Amino acid sequence: MENSAGIKASLQGRYASALFDLASENGVVTAVEADLDKVEQAIRESDEFSRLIRNPQVSRTDARKVTDAIAPVLGLSQLTQNFLGVLASNRRLSSLPEIIRAFHAIAAAQRGEATAEVASAHALTDSQVEALRQKLEAREGRNVKVRTSVDPDLLGGLVVTIGSKRIDGSIRTRLNTLAQAMKG
Repeated sequence: MENSAGIKASLQGRYASALFDLASENGVVTAVEADLDKVEQAIRESDEFSRLIRNPQVSRTDARKVTDAIAPVLGLSQLTQNFLGVLASNRRLSSLPEIIRAFHAIAAAQRGEATAEVASAHALTDSQVEALRQKLEAREGRNVKVRTSVDPDLLGGLVVTIGSKRIDGSIRTRLNTLAQAMKG
């Protein structure tokens, strides 16, 4: 398990590790991963939800009410709903995106997989994602799960992050490098 000790040492990693242990005991790791994907998508797509989890003025009680209200809407399991409630009660909802990443990393490490975070200027097609996955698996020598996101600031190309390794083939970086070279 690459890097899992480092992940578990952080605050977010401790929460993710505790959730992973509970999910493992109950045999619902895959279901919790799917739940966390839904929560992550909700954070990305809802500015209100994103602002709410980061707002320190929201009381623990109100944050708990929100997590209890969104759980059925997102179709979350009881374990995930309870976990969100614990985060709300402990005022840790602001760490939720990092906790989700840590959980995915721990789960992938347990399965012997690597997770590649791929940012692109435009959405990738399924065939592009599959071709990229195959190339990354050949490079890494193990199964790779690809998680994509869109970052229009890249202008073009990709930025791939696997663990602590980063492959930056974005046009933005190439232009910045060229600008630095021209400055002398």
